[in-house]
Amino acid sequence: MDLLEAILTLLGATVLVYYGGKFVLFSRMFFPKWCFPLSKTFFTSMGEWAVITGASEGVGRAYAFALAERGMNVVIMSRTKATLDQVAKEIGEKTGRTVKVVVADFSKENTFATIEEEIKDLNVGVLVNNIGVLPNIIPSRFLESEDLDKAITNVINCNVKTLCKMCKIILPGMENRRKGVIINIASGIASFPCPLYTLYAASKIFVERFSQGLQAEYKDRGILIQAVAPFGISTRMAHFQKANIVTLLPEDFVQKSLQYLTAGEKTHGSLCHTILGWLLHSIPLKVLHSEYVLQKLQNYIEKKIEQEENGST
Repeated sequence: MDLLEAILTLLGATVLVYYGGKFVLFSRMFFPKWCFPLSKTFFTSMGEWAVITGASEGVGRAYAFALAERGMNVVIMSRTKATLDQVAKEIGEKTGRTVKVVVADFSKENTFATIEEEIKDLNVGVLVNNIGVLPNIIPSRFLESEDLDKAITNVINCNVKTLCKMCKIILPGMENRRKGVIINIASGIASFPCPLYTLYAASKIFVERFSQGLQAEYKDRGILIQAVAPFGISTRMAHFQKANIVTLLPEDFVQKSLQYLTAGEKTHGSLCHTILGWLLHSIPLKVLHSEYVLQKLQNYIEKKIEQEENGST
């Protein structure tokens, strides 16, 4: 009896220490300025330039502004030159930093040689891999995707291949200088199997695993690599949902996410999204995968798209 009591006591203490440790680690998310401090010169100490893919709008645009405000010159990339030129003008006027525009269609196979040539002489200290596409406007089952072959190619090229290629282009310079930051934008919905977003979520899991493996390989070279997995952000991809406590404006999300840059190899980028991730993990997958929930999600997205097309709010 004494032995059993001792075993149970030890087991209870172990559980208490384990969850106590997890709580202490989680509690740091409430105080990022104190727990994960960055000096005012942190980003400029990494290098003169930041490169941001998918920077014409949304999260990419917000990262470009935020890094320019922190003293970096920025290279912004997207496929629409007119929009990039406007963003470049706004960044220059607001921050006084130099902005280089590189037109790149990441769904195409031959875009990376051009990118490499355009930035070969730049001292790149920060890379933000933000570009990403959904296979469908309305979430749907895999086989119900419109033009499935094209959807597969676009998702692989933009969400997976571009990530690897941009790291291949920029990482050697960081390794030579033994410093640099790579931020790879994943997605909160990839934290669990996500029907109707199966292809997209799978591509974003690749982003997470690639980032974590790369960080293990290059951490001792002075390079910080982090996957950022947000949930709701008011962007075109999310049909510009109204901002609230969970759905953040891109500018607000980016400012918060940069506060957690040294918080680990993966973060949700903000306290509210971290809590949301914990809550979703506490819901049984049987509930999340139920036909009722999936149908409600489809109906909600269809309604939002209809409102956009009709100019409603």
